[in-house]
Amino acid sequence: MDISKKAQRLIWALWALTVPFGIYLMYQFAPPVQINWPILWGYTALAILTTYFPFKVAGTTLFLVQWINLAIFLKYGLFIELIIMQIAIIPLALRLKITFSDFYRVLFNSFMFFMVSVISGISVLLMGYQIGSIELKEILVFGSFYQLINMTTNHVILYTYRFLTKQETGGFFGRDSVWDFAGFIVTFPFGITLYLLNEYIGPVSFLLLGIPFLMITFVVRLYSNSERVNDDLNQATEIGHEFAERLSYNEILELFLIKLNNMLPIDYSYIINVKHGNMSVLKAMEKTSDVQLNYSHEKLLMSIAGYVYKRDKAVLFDKKSEWRKRGSDFLPMDTESVICVPIHRNQIMEGILVIGSMQKHAYEMHQLQILSLLCSYFALSLEKARHLEEALSKSERCGLTKLYNYRYLEENLELKMNELLNGELLQLSVLMMDIDHFKAINDQYGHQSGNDILYGVARLLEKELKDCGVLARYGGEEFVVILPNYSKQQSLELAEQLRMKIETTPFEIRTELEDNPQLSQVHITMSIGISTAPEDCDEAMALIRNADRALYIGAKREGRNRVAEYVK
Repeated sequence: MDISKKAQRLIWALWALTVPFGIYLMYQFAPPVQINWPILWGYTALAILTTYFPFKVAGTTLFLVQWINLAIFLKYGLFIELIIMQIAIIPLALRLKITFSDFYRVLFNSFMFFMVSVISGISVLLMGYQIGSIELKEILVFGSFYQLINMTTNHVILYTYRFLTKQETGGFFGRDSVWDFAGFIVTFPFGITLYLLNEYIGPVSFLLLGIPFLMITFVVRLYSNSERVNDDLNQATEIGHEFAERLSYNEILELFLIKLNNMLPIDYSYIINVKHGNMSVLKAMEKTSDVQLNYSHEKLLMSIAGYVYKRDKAVLFDKKSEWRKRGSDFLPMDTESVICVPIHRNQIMEGILVIGSMQKHAYEMHQLQILSLLCSYFALSLEKARHLEEALSKSERCGLTKLYNYRYLEENLELKMNELLNGELLQLSVLMMDIDHFKAINDQYGHQSGNDILYGVARLLEKELKDCGVLARYGGEEFVVILPNYSKQQSLELAEQLRMKIETTPFEIRTELEDNPQLSQVHITMSIGISTAPEDCDEAMALIRNADRALYIGAKREGRNRVAEYVK
């Protein structure tokens, strides 16, 4: 996590005021004893290698260099140990791939290593330890104190830094404390043994102890990496199974990005749709929130998505400087790491996934490969959802008017009536509408002209009702509207608006019964019946019957082209 520029400047100042002058003071306080240079170079090389190849256990990175600095302190004292630990920061910086903009992290680690060395070293020297002692009891006692003070000081400084910079700490006695203590248990015997072996057999001790330790580190790293890959693959498999359970197109879109955010360190995620050679932003999430982005195909073509679109190949960038030159109009400026993966179906690119993190080097190559696999699952699931929704739409829609059919109307009305009875709705109204003298239109102009009018009425009602309720074709020339939370008075007003709109709107038809068919305009009228629950009834089908009764008794019998309400 990045910290503020002010905090970064404070770290630079803190380092400049303490470390250079502090090293000079430590030289005066505890000057180095006689040095065996081959042994010292061996210690230095081992410290560098141990820092560059850390342990990784359960997602936690452990730089187990404590056993080396313990052996160096026991042999050469505070100043030499301090210097070698400062040198060990160089491979640490290389390992973390720190750039100049993040160089404050190197300075902070230098300051922390310096304080840890000084506090633990001075404490043990003041306790009475004699540098270079080979008395086993003395070495074990003072070595234990040295390691404990070293570990505690390191943890206190790191916890304080995270607290002041408002980073997640996990508590003072959290997981980091447990792993620090585990590191102490593991490394303390190695440090004591390395020191004693050097005293008795010389440089060969590095071969007998240093190389096996590095080999163990390497094996643990390989195991840890394989475990991480397996974990990611298992998560990918679980996501694939969840895709199979989702039927809705929108649900799959939502699930895909949410699961990716849980699986990887993602701050920004985008799905770019590719259709007929044109790109558009289908869905975007920034900091777990949905956002709306409208970019033209030309704009997207100049971005990272366009770069992948042209190459049809997934890419991974570790930092901003790598991808910025390729252009990106939609990624936020604080984005660093980026993965961009094409989404294929039947070997045709149908989309592009773009994810980004504010951290540098946030992603690894195996994660890019897993994302490619997930994108294949995703594309297949979307295609399945499309087919299912199309099939469902055909079963719920009238083929002529494209409105909901009687089957859907009946199910939705039952659902809304249950909501009313459960107190989720206050009122529920139904409009039953019938085109007046429709048979005469069919007889005069032909059935195809009648179909044209039915289609035109459906479109007009859709436009007028918008999101007021559920509009369906009841059958023949009858239409029904379900109006949740509409009172009878509100329903009467809406019905009158619809009746007037129908009456004043000309409908275009093609007169097929004439020798020379031509376009004509006809005017029609509509009768409407209304029923409202709970005052009229408390059953779904009773509500339909009451509206139908109002339609035929109150409107049709009274001359048509009118609105009537149900009266008990």
